[in-house]
Amino acid sequence: MMKKICLLGASGQLGRAILEVAQASPIYNFTCPSSAELNLLEKESIQNYFSEKTFDVIVNCAAYTAVDLAETELDKCNAVNHLALAYMQEFTNTPIIHISTDFVFDGLQSFPYKETAATHPIQAYGKSKLLGEACIQNGIIIRTSWLYSTYGNNFVKTMLSLGKERESLHVVANQIGTPTYANDLAKVILHLVQSNKFKGGKEIFHYSNEGIASWYDFAQSVMEYANLSCKVLPIPASSYPTPARRPHYSVMDKSKIKEYLSIEIPYWRTSLLSCINKIKTNEH
Repeated sequence: MMKKICLLGASGQLGRAILEVAQASPIYNFTCPSSAELNLLEKESIQNYFSEKTFDVIVNCAAYTAVDLAETELDKCNAVNHLALAYMQEFTNTPIIHISTDFVFDGLQSFPYKETAATHPIQAYGKSKLLGEACIQNGIIIRTSWLYSTYGNNFVKTMLSLGKERESLHVVANQIGTPTYANDLAKVILHLVQSNKFKGGKEIFHYSNEGIASWYDFAQSVMEYANLSCKVLPIPASSYPTPARRPHYSVMDKSKIKEYLSIEIPYWRTSLLSCINKIKTNEH
């Protein structure tokens, strides 16, 4: 049965990955409102949009993700990541698949975070995303981490660009998490859309690729797979101060979603190699 999906944030890297993955399948009918049609900063715009249209599911990839800028742009960050969710739940009872973040955790744990672990964000971005999660009454929240793709701006594309320009790079080695290839997450989101497992109420899942890495490991692998000679040098986070604090450890336990959807999750290096090969192909 064809699913009518309202895809928010369709021009972002995850939104574009969803459209790419769904391209081969005729079972999805996407509506991708522009910011002119649906302004997530305005309550009235959200009310008007959802009072006129019906969907089977809303997939919300729209987010304010400038983690450092969020420390000073608190209102804008909160409007997109929190208030827009509150208004959506007020004006539509359509189930939502909402994308959240590993930054809802403080990173003080030393073993993978389960969905039931205590949340304690340590920066404005994480706080706004946690408030957004709390607004969801009917839907699924997927927390993900270190997202990258062939689209937009992300860590992989930044490393590829710098790796071509520089002989060496310093990258933080004591922040630990897991990279996530947007196309892998897109497949899981579409699997959930088709699963008919929306029972009402709220479910939280963790999804990233398998394995554990530091930003240093991640950067080194980018150079290796792209055949770049740029040397990656490890530094502590204290040597690279940023306006927003980052969790030192944000690896997530993914056993719940693996069991729920009966899926296997690709290892992060395998997916990174796929992405880099795709970027190379697109360049030629």
